[in-house]
Amino acid sequence: MKLPKETITHGKWYGDACGTAFAMEMVGERWSLLVVRELMLGPRRFSDLRASLPGISAKVLTERLGSLEEAGVLARKQLPPPAKVQVYELTQWGYAAEALIQEAGRWAAQSSAHDPTLPLSPVSLMLSMRTMVDHARIDEFAGQRIGFVIGEDSFVAEPGEGRLPIRRAEIAGADAVFHAPVAAVLAGGIYAGVPWDELEREAGLRIDGDRDLALRYVTLFSLPEPLA
Repeated sequence: MKLPKETITHGKWYGDACGTAFAMEMVGERWSLLVVRELMLGPRRFSDLRASLPGISAKVLTERLGSLEEAGVLARKQLPPPAKVQVYELTQWGYAAEALIQEAGRWAAQSSAHDPTLPLSPVSLMLSMRTMVDHARIDEFAGQRIGFVIGEDSFVAEPGEGRLPIRRAEIAGADAVFHAPVAAVLAGGIYAGVPWDELEREAGLRIDGDRDLALRYVTLFSLPEPLA
């Protein structure tokens, strides 16, 4: 059964002209912003989104995709053969929400209640790198390609010119590659200070290629000091 869509209009929830109020009307429902987050590195199938957000039901995911589509944040499209499957993709305006996600992440990480050891999706980990990177040091790694294989997902980071582009891609040709069964393993090493050799012995981590480069690369990232 196709669920009815409800058009979101500015002022419906709060009757407030502030852009923050309008943003909450767009993505303030539970799960909405996390759906946007999971699409930030490219189109995904419905089943991909459910797998990345294990706490969401099919009904709620359908509702959130419908409301975000109606709001102009994402669009459905059909991939050409041989794939011939439906995927969800952010619009140009939807991709612009990455700044919102990053600032929310920086702000929340300044709480002492933030726990970097909780489960997180591969996309969430990749976006955290773009959020928590030391921009002054990015160019130390210019020309290097760092790969990540997390479960069935693979990504490549290509730092340079003060930026950290990360995309879904095959890791062939990467200078160093992290392999992990789940994203939390890497997050434990990067943000929680778990020793890398311990993760390799006990958590299924493997580092291929230039190990020294890989371990220098992860020093680019750190969480802000708590303010609360």
